[in-house]
Amino acid sequence: MQIFGVDIGGSGIKGAPVDLDRGDLAEERYKVLTPHPATPDAVADGVKEVVGHFGWTGPVGITFPGVVTGGATIRTAANVDKSWIDTDARALLGDRLGGLPVTLLNDADAAGVAEMQFGAGRDRQGTVILLTFGTGIGSAVFTDGVLVSNTELGHLELNGHDAEKHASTKAKDDHELSWEHWAHRVQKYLAHVEMLFSPELFIIGGGVSRKSHKFLPLIEGIKAEMVPAQLQNNAGIVGAAMRAAKAA
Repeated sequence: MQIFGVDIGGSGIKGAPVDLDRGDLAEERYKVLTPHPATPDAVADGVKEVVGHFGWTGPVGITFPGVVTGGATIRTAANVDKSWIDTDARALLGDRLGGLPVTLLNDADAAGVAEMQFGAGRDRQGTVILLTFGTGIGSAVFTDGVLVSNTELGHLELNGHDAEKHASTKAKDDHELSWEHWAHRVQKYLAHVEMLFSPELFIIGGGVSRKSHKFLPLIEGIKAEMVPAQLQNNAGIVGAAMRAAKAA
């Protein structure tokens, strides 16, 4: 069975049909740059281009980099235009896609759902936290496999600032940090999250997960097991498709 997944991020909008039996992309993903400013209309055009590239005509699962309530309404927009707030994104995107059935969820929640089913969190009980490092820091928290939606732990306060301003991949790039310096920042962030939630497992996702060997071994003092996301930066696409299949 195949369902289409789209992952809207602060820097790119990417998507592909997903093979839900394998938990992997059925075709090579297609990506467009996130427009700036990333307004609802401009981003919807990007989503339409990604879906249209494949001539897809069935249900579509879409992630959003912020809080999504009721599977439709956007409540936060830290890394896209603030005009998203209070937008009925499911209606907007469904209309832009010509009436295709749209399922919407937080981007890190989607990545977490995929990792728990097909990746590093498979068959893991207890508290598991997936963290996606990219333009910001996304989070997905699971207790015995059950998702606690919209946790947004990237906005915990760290050194008087939003944690994602200090420890995201964007912060690493903007400040030209070495892997060692950035790993120290991530370590402080993980220690803070661990103090609050005491997880058994941290899954480190986002685009930087494919370079986990450059920074994970440098992180010390964390009691929880730390592993890179197995689906890497495709996890959001897979999770979005999984949620759309569930709703279909």
